[in-house]
Amino acid sequence: MPRYLRACVPGGTFFFTVALLERQSHLLTEHIDDLRLAFADARRRRPFTIEAIVILPDHLHCLWTLPPGDSDFSVRWHDIKARFSARIPPGERLSARRLKKSERGIWQRRFWEHVIRDERDFWLHGDYIHYNPVKHGHTEKAADWPYSSFQRFVQRGFYPLNWAASEKVCDLTME
Repeated sequence: MPRYLRACVPGGTFFFTVALLERQSHLLTEHIDDLRLAFADARRRRPFTIEAIVILPDHLHCLWTLPPGDSDFSVRWHDIKARFSARIPPGERLSARRLKKSERGIWQRRFWEHVIRDERDFWLHGDYIHYNPVKHGHTEKAADWPYSSFQRFVQRGFYPLNWAASEKVCDLTME
């Protein structure tokens, strides 16, 4: 199936990578409550289920499942980005193009998405999400990162508290 058709799976589960324009920034963790509110507002307007998530200082990864018959994740990301940007004080560097368009210079315009094909694919991406703070050197153990769904996975019995990613997950690149 062509890639552009796979991305339009109504009610599907998707993996996303969404990044800030300035990859050295810490806006996402510095303004974590604003980001949480942006997600909550977007979910009230257009529901979706967050299966797994990790918020790092400059990017995030997540798994979403959309409602049956719905494949429009792009409008949801636009909503989240806009609401987050509106909540935080200005101060970022702006290109001439962004100034001309009256855009904030916070987010990369695009995001990366992948359609989850099966249960194995779901768990591989979930493991990648929870390993990400370790991969980027923010913590030594996934359990120690506060901006992640890892603890929820432990509570539900999916991971032991001392979980460590497999070598396969450690070698993955999805950004």
